[in-house]
Amino acid sequence: MPKVKTKSGAKKRFKLTGTGKVKRKHAFKSHILTKKTTKQKRNLTNSGLVHKTDMNNVREMLWF
Repeated sequence: MPKVKTKSGAKKRFKLTGTGKVKRKHAFKSHILTKKTTKQKRNLTNSGLVHKTDMNNVREMLWF
């Protein structure tokens, strides 16, 4: 049986924390920033955690 491969797109987007949670970045921060307020852009800079309802899908993509 072949090895199970990690999804390379997920590998680039998610990181595992020390407690086993999954870190992610916010969307809508890459382009078309002129129409967004400074406050909105500042809040999008901070990283967040993957919600518990999406955790199983992300773990399946990362295989851990």
